[in-house]
Amino acid sequence: MSITIKDVEHVANLARLDLSDAEKEQFAGQLNAILKYAEKLNELDADGIEPTSHVLPLANVMREDEVKPSWPIEKVLRNAPEEEEGQFKVPAVLE
Repeated sequence: MSITIKDVEHVANLARLDLSDAEKEQFAGQLNAILKYAEKLNELDADGIEPTSHVLPLANVMREDEVKPSWPIEKVLRNAPEEEEGQFKVPAVLE
């Protein structure tokens, strides 16, 4: 799998980032290097190794809820592409 400039542009658009051509090239190169490094895991012999979900024996680490003051709605929605009735408006996902 290889990351293309088009892939970087798509993710940048989703994150609302405006990247220069040099930054797109840089990020594509960095992401491809990360994927190449991760592909080395396919070379490991994992037969007989039990699957794990977490390296530490932690389960449901919780804390008590704390009620704290929130930001004003105007500040929260200031950079939203669209808002309606004081809420973020997003494209429909389901028909």
